[in-house]
Amino acid sequence: MSAGAVPPFAVVPGAQVQRALQGREKQVVELVEATYRWHAAGDSVNPPSYFLRFPDRPSARIIALPASIGGDVRVDGIKWISSFPDNVAAGIPRASAVLVLNDHDTGYPFACLEASVISATRTAASAAAAADWLSRGRRGGRPARVGFVGTGLIARYVHTYLAATGWSFDEVGVHDLSADSAAGFRGYLEQSGTSARLTVHPTAEELIRASDLVVFATVASAPHVSDVSWFDHAPLVLHVSLRDLAPEVLLASTNLVDDVEHCLKADTSPHLVEQRTGNRDFLLGTLADVMTGRVTVPEGRPVVFSPFGLGVLDLAVGKAVYDAVAAAGELHVVEDFFSELRRHG
Repeated sequence: MSAGAVPPFAVVPGAQVQRALQGREKQVVELVEATYRWHAAGDSVNPPSYFLRFPDRPSARIIALPASIGGDVRVDGIKWISSFPDNVAAGIPRASAVLVLNDHDTGYPFACLEASVISATRTAASAAAAADWLSRGRRGGRPARVGFVGTGLIARYVHTYLAATGWSFDEVGVHDLSADSAAGFRGYLEQSGTSARLTVHPTAEELIRASDLVVFATVASAPHVSDVSWFDHAPLVLHVSLRDLAPEVLLASTNLVDDVEHCLKADTSPHLVEQRTGNRDFLLGTLADVMTGRVTVPEGRPVVFSPFGLGVLDLAVGKAVYDAVAAAGELHVVEDFFSELRRHG
């Protein structure tokens, strides 16, 4: 977009978002990895997320994630994402979201995209990248037994991205407090074509002990896993939902995050450890530190990756979606969205 020109404003609905991302899992993971590198190099602005909470609905929240990313993307914007867990009982998804993209040169918003799919995609791509980088050089190779604690949309996307980026498993374990959710996720796995042995575990303990790669994708608001002995076999843990593990578990593990300042807020499990110990010594570093060789993951301990989820990832994936839809000539442009364009009328 040329400097000084007001860009046309487009709306990108969810169906277009899904078509633009389908089959591009490897490219999206590469984009997420590149975004982590740009962020670590300081080529981004990613202020704290802002939480809108409700006294009459304590389990619900809406979060604003403003951000700006440079690199090859060069776009500003904000994700506005709600989490209403009670939706699940009503038969609709927990999360809904929009992403607004702003022109880097003029600041004008030029697109509004359905973003629950974008959010799930960047979360899954981040998890797949972490699983790859944190298992490199691991004694015994890549984990062959994966277990999912929580079986909603995020778990499905994480499995999809693992499978699409070359992971195969001998065993896939499933645990959810809802038997219907666990059964539904098992049905998805059966339809995915996996040859893995599928097991629905009655307890989180049984699943964790039976898994070398554990994915937490729950809506837990406080730690519910505190027994360190469950992790004696030193699994790799993708702690996507951030609040499942008690401080005792993290203190007995090697810990990595996506961004230190962001992750140690809002009573996440790493934040609880900082509050208890008064320091951040329990953190080895960030995923970008591993990717660039600044830190090396040691053997013999559980490895826990706790990603807070950065707005710059949503921007990078959202801009890629916008570019794909524009290249296909399928943008839904809202004519005359900006009408007051003369300073003095």
